[in-house]
Amino acid sequence: MRLPASARARWSLCPLRNPILQGPDEQEMQVIHSRQTGLKERTFEKKNQCSQNYDDETVSREDVDECDGSATSKANHVLHDREDGHPGNSAFFNQEETAQRPAQEQRGQLNLLSAAYESLDYDTNVNSAWLDEERKKGYPFVMKKDAMRWLVVMMIGILTALLACVIDICIRELSKFKYSWLKKYTDEGVIYGTLAIAFFLWAALNVGPVLVAGLMGSVIEPVSAGSGIPQVKCYLNGVKIPRVVRIKTLLAKTTGVIMSVLGGLAVGKEGPMIHSGAVIAAGLSQGKTTSFGFDFKIFEYFREDHEKRDFVSAGAAAGVAAAFGAPVGGVLFSLEEGASFWNQGLTWRVFFGAMVSGFTLNFVLSVYNGVPGKLAFNGLLNFGKFDDLTYEIWEFIPFVLMGVLGGGLGAVYNHINFKLTAFRMKYITRPWQKLLEASFVAFMTAVVAFLMMYLIDDCRVISEESSYPIQMFCREGEENAAAAIWFQTPEESVRSLFHEGSGSFSWSTLSVFFVCYYFLACWTYGLGIPAGLFIPTLLCGASWGRIVGKMMATLFPDQDWVDEGKYALVGAGAMLGGVVRMTLSLTVILMEAVGNITFGLPLMIVLMVAKWVGDYFNEGLYDIHIQMNGVPIMGWDAPPLSNNIYASEVMNRPVVTLRSVERVRRIVAILKKYPHNGFPVVDELPSGADERFFKTFGRLRGLILRSQLTVLLKHKVFNENAEVWQDKKVDIHLFRESYPRFYTMEQVQLDPEDLRCTIDLRPFINPSPYSVLACSSLPRIFNLFRALGLRHLVVTNDDNEVVGMVTRKDLVKYRVWKHRGRIHMEELTIYSNV
Repeated sequence: MRLPASARARWSLCPLRNPILQGPDEQEMQVIHSRQTGLKERTFEKKNQCSQNYDDETVSREDVDECDGSATSKANHVLHDREDGHPGNSAFFNQEETAQRPAQEQRGQLNLLSAAYESLDYDTNVNSAWLDEERKKGYPFVMKKDAMRWLVVMMIGILTALLACVIDICIRELSKFKYSWLKKYTDEGVIYGTLAIAFFLWAALNVGPVLVAGLMGSVIEPVSAGSGIPQVKCYLNGVKIPRVVRIKTLLAKTTGVIMSVLGGLAVGKEGPMIHSGAVIAAGLSQGKTTSFGFDFKIFEYFREDHEKRDFVSAGAAAGVAAAFGAPVGGVLFSLEEGASFWNQGLTWRVFFGAMVSGFTLNFVLSVYNGVPGKLAFNGLLNFGKFDDLTYEIWEFIPFVLMGVLGGGLGAVYNHINFKLTAFRMKYITRPWQKLLEASFVAFMTAVVAFLMMYLIDDCRVISEESSYPIQMFCREGEENAAAAIWFQTPEESVRSLFHEGSGSFSWSTLSVFFVCYYFLACWTYGLGIPAGLFIPTLLCGASWGRIVGKMMATLFPDQDWVDEGKYALVGAGAMLGGVVRMTLSLTVILMEAVGNITFGLPLMIVLMVAKWVGDYFNEGLYDIHIQMNGVPIMGWDAPPLSNNIYASEVMNRPVVTLRSVERVRRIVAILKKYPHNGFPVVDELPSGADERFFKTFGRLRGLILRSQLTVLLKHKVFNENAEVWQDKKVDIHLFRESYPRFYTMEQVQLDPEDLRCTIDLRPFINPSPYSVLACSSLPRIFNLFRALGLRHLVVTNDDNEVVGMVTRKDLVKYRVWKHRGRIHMEELTIYSNV
């Protein structure tokens, strides 16, 4: 079939010939036949046989199962993206392209994508059922829904703050027991020569809690390990990370982070608070708990991916506000780090939730500290009040140099952690191995801390800030400065480096502590335990920043503007910026945590310089871990110089289509055979020749989701089943009840009589799905996915006939590499599971 002259003229504008519309010529047929094997020939025969069986009402259930188990089905289960299509884009697929997991030596690389991750569908499915609800309820329902959004966001802020208070209070009380006991045995050990007892007690009090944390993060709920920020970032970007917002994950995260901090590891509790806030938001906004199988029958109208995403954004911002006392920073964090869609109304709600979270935490901690109503406890990480943060104009020179140093140290930190994580992905894969590694790191942390106390003779007058002063070999009234850093939580150590007076720490103490803690922190991140990244990097930066401050005091003695604490703050910001590569949100977070807006410009400059220097060598640590896990996360912009890549080159084909009125037998067979999420609905199925040569797959009439089909089959919404329609049970609530864990085909039980029925899909399809022409450029398609949060995009020809499908993985496999002054675009390899 040839195109009309007008269509051929339009296609001539595209620099590529379109083989899908024109069909293969004689030379291509020779190539095709040379590439086909006996498997392919049998596949097409089996496919045609199954097509005949679908149209035959007398076909048996065994025939359907036989079609499902054909060679085509087996190949497609390996080659297909779990959402909507094939990872490859060739007309005939190479089974070796993505059929297996990567080899052992390839695991942990940055150029792999996993087909195991599904996408979230942030596009609203505006079908007849959805429109019926809108028409019946009218404007009062719109107003009620908007009011409920504000109520849910307020509850998210309150609950996130209360959880943060529980974590903080538990760590404080348990730490008092730990360090008071250690102080007693350490002081006695110095007097009686039994320091070995104190050391082994310290090691036991480190390893014990870390074992509990390892059980939480390696055995009970592995997704709770780490800070959770990469997972939240992926979720907001539109990637479904399994079990990331479950209540079980929240419980494991909460218990694990308490035990990790108590175990003395180089971790913090602030990062996990962002993940915890996201989990609270995801659960509360749905009015049900699938983990415990209980439905409160409230907030049913929020059971959609895009509504849930907005609440998760608010939960992440509330977590930042509770962790750092930075509500504005929380809003910017959600905007900068993850959210793919943003509007003014969402900004106000997210800011409101963050403010409520900060206020609630402030009030509860004031009651806990015996000064109810005195709101001086802004967040879990309290930097304390700086008496003087003024700076001279020429100090921008050392600030910029510190930014360069922070970016370089951050790049080295990320590279070492990348190598460690790759090693773990290859060789430390079993839970008992992860537990053993975490316990060994906890033991080595105790070894390093004890050796620093024992070998470094750095005595000073006992500070008022020291809760557990350790005398060691110092005189009466003095304490060991190295012990003062270790005998407290990391948050308190950061505050000490910021506010202790000049000369409180010697050169040797700061230098040895920085080197040791730098490598301990790098080693710790990535263990199978819930742990944050912010505090360890802040503490590393504060230690070398204080060294810079001592150097400035040596070079410029008796100058009022020289303040070691000020340079410790700059170093902390530079180090954190060099590792995580955030600029805007991190600047505001540090400004709000410090409580001084005057110092905002130096912090911003330092963070920007640190990011630029770090980006010259590698990615931020969160992005590295996302890439190593093969998560198909989309960047902000399409790859440059990609306007010459067209939809016809990146789309998947063949496309599995359904008719407007389809037989149940065929739907069941397709759902069992293909794991696709979306199916275009067409007028008529393509002819054998069109389907064989992938020309067209029918004229597009709409799109229906796999989740909708399974719900219709589960409730037997068939044309022949009049009772379902008469009882008016078929409405939008039918689909919301099963959200987000929709039925699988194993849960759908159908009788042989049901297979002979038909389903009218027209009331449930999206009649106007987003689609593009086959000559649309890659940046245009990318912008649609990024701005609208799409899961799949239909590709059509000029006659609105389906010729292909584009999914997220088809776009993110084109990744831009920009390091060491070079830039190029690479095409990633997709595996069934990384």
